[in-house]
Amino acid sequence: MSSLPVVAVVGRPNVGKSTLVNRILGRKEAVVDERAGVTRDRREFVTDWNGRSFVVVDTGGWESLPEDALDTGIRDQAETAIGAADLVVFVADARATLSDDDQGVARLLLRAGVPFVFVANKVDGPVQEAELDGMWGLGLGAPTPVSAISGRGVGDFLDALVAGLPESETGGSETDDVARLAIIGRPNVGKSTLLNRLAGEERVLVSDVPGTTRDPIDLMVEIDGEPIRVIDTAGIKRRTRITDDVEYFAVLRSRGVIQRADVVLFLIDGTEGATHQEQRLAEEVADAGAGIVVVLNKWDVITPEEREHTNDSVADRLGFVSWAPVIRISAKSGARTHRLGPAIHAVLEARRRRIPTPELNRRVRAWQDAHPPPVRKGRRPHVVYAVQAGTEPPTVILFVRGGELGDDYLRFLERRIREEYDFLGTPIRVVARTRKKRYGR
Repeated sequence: MSSLPVVAVVGRPNVGKSTLVNRILGRKEAVVDERAGVTRDRREFVTDWNGRSFVVVDTGGWESLPEDALDTGIRDQAETAIGAADLVVFVADARATLSDDDQGVARLLLRAGVPFVFVANKVDGPVQEAELDGMWGLGLGAPTPVSAISGRGVGDFLDALVAGLPESETGGSETDDVARLAIIGRPNVGKSTLLNRLAGEERVLVSDVPGTTRDPIDLMVEIDGEPIRVIDTAGIKRRTRITDDVEYFAVLRSRGVIQRADVVLFLIDGTEGATHQEQRLAEEVADAGAGIVVVLNKWDVITPEEREHTNDSVADRLGFVSWAPVIRISAKSGARTHRLGPAIHAVLEARRRRIPTPELNRRVRAWQDAHPPPVRKGRRPHVVYAVQAGTEPPTVILFVRGGELGDDYLRFLERRIREEYDFLGTPIRVVARTRKKRYGR
């Protein structure tokens, strides 16, 4: 777990919190939109300023009178972030009149007694900077003027932020050498519920409303005694069903998480089974080279007929990743979730497995003698040498003479490798390189 100081960025909706977080990070990570309520869960990032590392937490907009259960959950997440922070950045809109929600956040800060930096955002010049007297009414002292969009005043703000941080216990920075585990799936299949179950707390907002998670939620958890970075992603929809820019960028970030994941928990709603969309998504994960654990959720609430349908749909739609373990759980009740840890660790171990080169060549020669590659264009290719060139995912290079190996023969060799070696849950790359005959020697 990180020993870095934690900075929570809070404020009412639509004051520019996520824009400021992106400015602090120096890159676009938090989803930004003109509409209020785009950020919903706490989202953590490791960053630094002038050599001082810290964790910055983006939060949803705090409202004193939430309209529904979802807004109440967003407010609760923001308050939890304040309670867990070493320092709070309170962001107010310099262009707007102070609201009851601004007053509510200020009271919350004063009651919490946590160190804070009060920021007046959207101050684009000296004229606006001279008109901040009204913000003294919050009882928080003088605001620090910034423009998160243009970067004006952000350097001075970060100097003040770092000056208010407690001393780090270790003085070091958080490393990223732990395994990365992504939870993916269609909207509303239980991804956030599963993340909360793995974290052992209500860490992520859960709602029956599809699309509640907008940003990938990243946190460290211990699974069977080993620290793992777990990332909950926005539900991935078909492109034709994405209705606005916020959904588009949320899905785009989820796809980016897949590219960086070591293992993917591929969550499927057990009441619905695997669909064509899951088939396409599994292809994407396998192409990215990530390990896969197929997780059938809500298994405790479905009928025997639904179970049979779901099992058949997985075998039919996901037969091309039949090497992936299938775990049946209930994220909500916790039933069978203890099986996830052994499966995850087995896949991680398989991804790092390496076949000794002499042994691999003996195997390939034996398979080739028993089943020679088919003749292509009047020539029969021949594998003269094989080597496992990499891991994560395991990658085997075949050096070939006499023509090109077809995809069918590459798949044949992959099946043979899987029969002989335990590569549970991980894709295997089998790549052929044709050796040209050399003349004049």
